[in-house]
Amino acid sequence: FMRLGHDLIQATGMPWLGLMMGRLTSAPVMGLAGLLAQSAPDLRSACRALTDYELLTSFNARGRSSFHTIQGQGVLQFYSISPYNAYNLFVVDSVLAGWAQFLQQLCGRRDILLRVEVEFVPPAYRDRYADYFPCEVQFGATRNALVLKAGALTLPVLGRCASTYAALQTLAARELERVRLGLSYRELTERAIGPLLNGQTPTLEQVAQRLNSAPWTVRRRLQDEGFSFQQVLNETRRDLAVSYVRDTALTLGEIAYLLGFGSAAAFQRAFKRWTGEAPGRFREHRGKNYISTASSTSSS
Repeated sequence: FMRLGHDLIQATGMPWLGLMMGRLTSAPVMGLAGLLAQSAPDLRSACRALTDYELLTSFNARGRSSFHTIQGQGVLQFYSISPYNAYNLFVVDSVLAGWAQFLQQLCGRRDILLRVEVEFVPPAYRDRYADYFPCEVQFGATRNALVLKAGALTLPVLGRCASTYAALQTLAARELERVRLGLSYRELTERAIGPLLNGQTPTLEQVAQRLNSAPWTVRRRLQDEGFSFQQVLNETRRDLAVSYVRDTALTLGEIAYLLGFGSAAAFQRAFKRWTGEAPGRFREHRGKNYISTASSTSSS
């Protein structure tokens, strides 16, 4: 997805492409979650549908989106994909612009947003945000989120239909359960580990908390499938490391931080142990085309 987005931005010369992608978002694109939101009774239910059933259409090891309320204001939050560079800003842009466009369509109003928050610093195309968000855009924030005005969550959805909403909710819940049951406990553990790899090495206790289980339960269930917690942790880091080195322009220091290593040197030693090659050499041989293209775009 990042390769495709990067190539499109390079071909069009429009680094704000993610914002345009968001404007074209529709219910079918969001799958069952979008269709459920489209028939929901109000914006609160629509926001919950978008986050509760996100797993049916997308998954990222870095985390999952969430919805909560603070003093009557709704907060629709996208997970962090930092560190940011010219090749992943469009992901945040597309998600937040898509949510904003979709929610405004659902209620037929453009005055529902209090502000938009993004983690990265103002990009060169910052003036473009005013074309897509009719509110303040706060750069360098602590999260990626849409903050809805107090009272917006009670606005009715124009296409609401109780019978359709009930039927789709039953279908979505069944599909979500099927997806979850289709995962081995090791896969569930990997998905819990991913978001915790952010400058630290996750502990068994932290992972167990995300799985709503006791640490001994996690250990036992992994053992039943022939794995140890440390093995799953190491293999999760290894797979993410290979992906980051091969498919992104992140520095080795940034990758080390994302995977919870104390230093770039420690990460490089682990990577060579996993793959038989130093990360720099691995990137040169297997990610050469992408990285060279990315570098030329960065320098321009």
